[in-house]
Amino acid sequence: MKTKVTGKYVIGYDGNDHAVYENGCVVYEGDTIIFAGKNYDGDFDELIEGGNAIISPGFIDLDALGDIDHALIFSEINPDNKKHLYWCEEYFNNRRENMTVEEEAFKSLYAYSQLIMHGVTTAMPITSVYYKKCGETYEEAVAAAHHAGNLGLRVYLGPSYISNMTVTNPDGSLRIEQMDNDGMAGLERAKEFAFKFAGAYGGLINAVMVPERIELQTEEVILKTKEFAREMDCPVRLHAAQGEFEYNTIQKKYGKSTIEYLQSLNFLDDRTLIPHAIWASGYSKMEDKSNRDLDILVETGASVIHCPLVYSRGGTVLESFGRYIRKGVKMSMGTDTFPPDIIQNIRMGSAYAQHKDNNRKENSYGEFYRAATLGGAKALKRDDLGRLCEGAKADIIIIDLSGYHIGAVDDPIRTMGMCAAGRDVVTSIINGRVVMKNRVIPGFDYETAQVKAQQYYDKMKKDYLMRSGNKIKPDEMFPPTFKTC
Repeated sequence: MKTKVTGKYVIGYDGNDHAVYENGCVVYEGDTIIFAGKNYDGDFDELIEGGNAIISPGFIDLDALGDIDHALIFSEINPDNKKHLYWCEEYFNNRRENMTVEEEAFKSLYAYSQLIMHGVTTAMPITSVYYKKCGETYEEAVAAAHHAGNLGLRVYLGPSYISNMTVTNPDGSLRIEQMDNDGMAGLERAKEFAFKFAGAYGGLINAVMVPERIELQTEEVILKTKEFAREMDCPVRLHAAQGEFEYNTIQKKYGKSTIEYLQSLNFLDDRTLIPHAIWASGYSKMEDKSNRDLDILVETGASVIHCPLVYSRGGTVLESFGRYIRKGVKMSMGTDTFPPDIIQNIRMGSAYAQHKDNNRKENSYGEFYRAATLGGAKALKRDDLGRLCEGAKADIIIIDLSGYHIGAVDDPIRTMGMCAAGRDVVTSIINGRVVMKNRVIPGFDYETAQVKAQQYYDKMKKDYLMRSGNKIKPDEMFPPTFKTC
């Protein structure tokens, strides 16, 4: 069946870059686009009229929130209480799963529905391990795969795994403790998942290796992870160069920056994805003001996943997106928090980057939009994603510009960047399937999901106190903005 999608602004692809076709259309048959442009005279079976809207390739979120976000817990917390967010020694020695199997299965259903609602058509999920016993279980990943397949979301998925954990000392300082052989056991779970689920649900489920952040891994696990990924020819995502504690840990242990250390392990290549990469040479808080780390990223072909919203909440920004673009670093986008709103990340990322980088053109909405589409596709080595053209996958979203809150419309990408948000995505088509229409995911029980999500969050918040040893009262740990009467 051929479906024709029309709209005021079609963001097509001319073989080199995005191009805007006014009053254009996209036609797809099955899961593949057969036309994108202005004048289509062929036949079609179904018409989807976008009206005053942007017809866009779906967003590619390579650090996509895969659970119930804990950012509300971390946000604006008293600095003196941050030590309570980590594990105390007693909990480390007696760690356990605090959520039920059913609760852990539900969280991905809720998260993936939110991704679809915000226009994400390809996601590489991430979940927190701070309220886990040790990484993600195999059962969690299996449930997540089935949720993604049933909802129609394309994912790069695998259970995360962890070798070490950050533990709070009695004086409030932090140390890293190794967790027996948990890292290698987690790697084996990830291998099993990759073998069984790669290609499932008509190719919607794709294998990826997602070990937890670099300072919480052993060198053996890092090397074995990359060895397997090369055998499978699948991507590896490793959070690195993302914070001061991590940077100092790597520097003290190996005498190298995080990026230099990964290069020394032959870990970096064009199948490596690095979320954040903020603590790279040239960053204002580092002594090294050169571009050495960026040069390494360019030489190896590794991709950076930029998540401006989640870091800006803590007062940290990349320095800067434009500098990385000018150096030739491959840039893609992620959300890593709630809401999983790529449009909001484009807007905030551009604003912060222009502030840090003297308003340069490389920090424009267009550059961020490229990162969220073509950049993500390049990181995945998928020339059939992130663009609307013949032969590409039919991953299409409609961003409504007719709302009164949008105001006057000028250039469509500039208008989207300044005035729109994820909630303006009204229709989402993934792999040729309409997974959301008029802001509704067919058959999804929103009311029940919201109740369960709140219950999950409340339990997760309470568990933070337990893991810190119950050494602080709830109203002291999480004080309200204003007194509650």
